[in-house]
Amino acid sequence: MVSPGKKSFPLRIDPKLFEAIERWAADDLRSVNGHIEFLLREAAFRAGRLSGSARAAAGSPTAMPPAADSPPDSSSSGT
Repeated sequence: MVSPGKKSFPLRIDPKLFEAIERWAADDLRSVNGHIEFLLREAAFRAGRLSGSARAAAGSPTAMPPAADSPPDSSSSGT
């Protein structure tokens, strides 16, 4: 059943990728669907496609570690 306010659509995904996401979701105590939504939301936020308020309203953690390819935060340089 689709939650109110959620868009439903079929997703074709490589079985090995699905298995990896399934294990990752279990590690984080999420459903596969919830984890895919979480990953997409974080990617959209980091790409500047989603505002911080939309990210927080969707229940995403407010403090995520920076992406591996993110530049270091100059405010914490200690100089």
